[in-house]
Amino acid sequence: FCGEGAAAAVLCLSYDHSDDRFRLALTVFFVLCPSVLVQLTLIFVHRDLSRDRPLVLLMHLLQLGPII
Repeated sequence: FCGEGAAAAVLCLSYDHSDDRFRLALTVFFVLCPSVLVQLTLIFVHRDLSRDRPLVLLMHLLQLGPII
């Protein structure tokens, strides 16, 4: 998960330096959209919202839910 995020960040930086905004936007979209869906699934499947666990909720908001 972290490796995929790092690879996407390097690719986005490469597109930014070459002024290729269309591919940059596509890369950001295809990285963030599945990540948000995974976070929502983890929140609701594991019922992390019903517990008083603010650290877990913060990790999900920072897109780091799969790490925990």
